[in-house]
Amino acid sequence: MSIHNAYPVLRSNGYTLDASPERIGQLVSSDPGAPINALREQFAAQGYLWLKGLLPREGVLRFRERFFGALASAGLLKDGTSPREGIYSGLNEDNQAIAKTMHEIVRWSAYESFCLQEPIWQFYEQLFDGAPYLHKRKLIRYTKPRDVSSTGAHYDLIYLRAGTDRVATSWIPIGDCPVEMGGLVYLEGSHIAGRQMEKEFSEKNTNLSREEQISAYNKSMSATGWLTKDLPALAEKWNSRWLVADYEAGDMVIHSAYMIHAATGNDVTDGTMRLSTDIRFQRVSDEVDVRWNNHYSMDDML
Repeated sequence: MSIHNAYPVLRSNGYTLDASPERIGQLVSSDPGAPINALREQFAAQGYLWLKGLLPREGVLRFRERFFGALASAGLLKDGTSPREGIYSGLNEDNQAIAKTMHEIVRWSAYESFCLQEPIWQFYEQLFDGAPYLHKRKLIRYTKPRDVSSTGAHYDLIYLRAGTDRVATSWIPIGDCPVEMGGLVYLEGSHIAGRQMEKEFSEKNTNLSREEQISAYNKSMSATGWLTKDLPALAEKWNSRWLVADYEAGDMVIHSAYMIHAATGNDVTDGTMRLSTDIRFQRVSDEVDVRWNNHYSMDDML
């Protein structure tokens, strides 16, 4: 069911989002070809930009096919289906083989090239009014249908405190991602709340060592760095709405380092897995959090 007709039931970590108009709404889409000053103003006001059709759709789908094709031998895909479809087998896949392959994928030249497509870096060059830098640590995730766990509510600066706060995250759906498949949801207006929370955390952390101050897991934070798993309660607390969208292959969403976001579960019934990547850009001339200068690994504690 699409949000263009009615809001489907959305779940995250065992909580069901309130579907009332006061607590759920739709992301505002943006034209990547709009004047950059207008996009800068919109980004500052909203904390995000949903750039429709920025990337060539076919190229995104080819990379989806390459990704799931690399995991097919581990039993992840349903027999007789195309890797481009990404249909979950529902069987006991080889998790050790999958982990090994995932560590290889984040080092692929093909993945690096995907993340540095010309429309992406050219957009950031305009947005920053200067040469952009892509953090080496990049995340790519697939989500199986009915997976009980989802990313909790957080803002990204929690994990990037040792560098500039003028960093933006790109979330790219690698394949169509209707709202019932989950994907990122954004707490409306929360880039303001994120700044206030970070200010409060900084004040609490003044007596900690530098290493503890920049950690997402110090005594002022949770064990995960997340603000909460309870998305409905957070919307109530801030009297705000979770913004959702029917994403399509070729879209890219960018958000501020202070924008509070989370993920909802993949509740499609046809077995399609959600695939997306999270990558982060900043001005090359700004201070970089050196902890992000290495490829992702499962034990990097970020």
